[in-house]
Amino acid sequence: MRYIKIFDTTLRDGEQSPGASMNVEEKLHVARQLARLNVDVIEAGFPVASPGDFEAVRRIAEEIRGVTVAGLARAKDVDIERAAEAIKPAESGRIHTFLATDIHLKYKLRMSREEVLDAAVSAVKKARGFTDDVEFSAEDATRSDWDFLCRVTEEVIKAGAATVNIPDTVGYTIPQEFGELIEYLMNRVPNIDKAVISVHCHNDLGLAVANSLTAVLKGAGQVECTLNGIGERAGNAALEEVVMALKTRPKFFNAETGIITEEIYKTSRLVSKITGMVVQPNKAIVGANAFAHEAGIHQDGVLKERSTYEIMKPETVGIPQSKLVLGKHSGRHAFKERLRELGYELGDEELNKAFERFKRLCDQKKYIFDEDIETLVSEEVKKVPEVFSLMDLKVSSGTSVKPTATVRLKVRDEVVERTEEGDGPVDATYCAIARITETKSHLEKFEIKGITGGTDALGEVMVTLEEDGHTVRGYGSDTDIIVAAAKAYINALNKLEGRKREPQKGI
Repeated sequence: MRYIKIFDTTLRDGEQSPGASMNVEEKLHVARQLARLNVDVIEAGFPVASPGDFEAVRRIAEEIRGVTVAGLARAKDVDIERAAEAIKPAESGRIHTFLATDIHLKYKLRMSREEVLDAAVSAVKKARGFTDDVEFSAEDATRSDWDFLCRVTEEVIKAGAATVNIPDTVGYTIPQEFGELIEYLMNRVPNIDKAVISVHCHNDLGLAVANSLTAVLKGAGQVECTLNGIGERAGNAALEEVVMALKTRPKFFNAETGIITEEIYKTSRLVSKITGMVVQPNKAIVGANAFAHEAGIHQDGVLKERSTYEIMKPETVGIPQSKLVLGKHSGRHAFKERLRELGYELGDEELNKAFERFKRLCDQKKYIFDEDIETLVSEEVKKVPEVFSLMDLKVSSGTSVKPTATVRLKVRDEVVERTEEGDGPVDATYCAIARITETKSHLEKFEIKGITGGTDALGEVMVTLEEDGHTVRGYGSDTDIIVAAAKAYINALNKLEGRKREPQKGI
């Protein structure tokens, strides 16, 4: 099986994402994690660009072992000398020099092809004076003349380049075309076997990973990529996607990497945290939804056999387990499984009632948390025989109106409605409930809390009632806190009724 080197440029090209710049200590922190991830090459920065970039490359070269540390340089002596100085402390150092080979010649560089060829060869020879590990990149290779690109590749290999990079600098190419280009180079460059062909693809058309993988199929031996796909404009090929595609389809690619995949998620989170670039939820491999299932059919399949809807195990990328996201599309099987995980074993009737309440809650809330489910179930499990049950509640309140509540309760087999005023909506509601139930209880404590975050959070109310020496606590929850308060009061009143019916114990 062929070995594919992973060249990580998160600290160089990735950092070029607007707003993603890192200081020296942050770069060092990421580099340590990249070493744990076991990438082959860390492109630590562009030493000539700034004193900070130079220092970051030097510090990483000084500290990180077991990984090749690369510094980027234009095909200019000053750049190459600065890069050489920065990587000097490295156990294994690389100078990565680049020069455009097509459209940039006329509009940016104003050089002829012969001048470009001479400059490329000269740069590689200059870099070889400092290290045996030199990489040359033909900037914007995918828009270059193929025969001229072949000529440049042949000459820089003769000059001592151990790696030749074929970048899709502006994300212009498409997989079939890029595959044909790599194949063309492999067949037309006579000394191609003396160097590793690398690819560096951008994502302007969303094809960076697809292009990189196609190049691997055609003989590329190194892929340049970044964590979470960050980078210039639309970003680079995402390291995690390239690596896991090769790992998931080994027979198809007949290729492997040395990446310790269990470190992928941790590295992704670190990069996201340091750069402030949030990973989109539906991002492949490391997104919050990558191993999450909400649809009932999918959840049922995953619970029976994970491979039905998962092509890789989340543990292989460092995510503890798949998530069955409970929502309005979830089925009874997933709901029952989550209850079991939370420690609840319900009978069929209790389960059916809890599931009905769960579905109603799903229509009210965007996200359902374990705390929401526990509250729903605990209410169902702790439910006492209902003498009083809430049928309807309407509340009117505001800064310029007297708070009023209209409550409709079922009292045993009779439905009773009452409207009362109060100091606030809860007080008005409690006044109406007290009149209907004719309770003589005293409200000793009223507690309220949000079970989960957000404006649509499920609120929980707890009340303590006392009557004739009996003290009970009532619980109620709802996304409407007034309704939750009413449920808690009624729950406590039902408990008091139950206490009244208990036989007196003898002395």
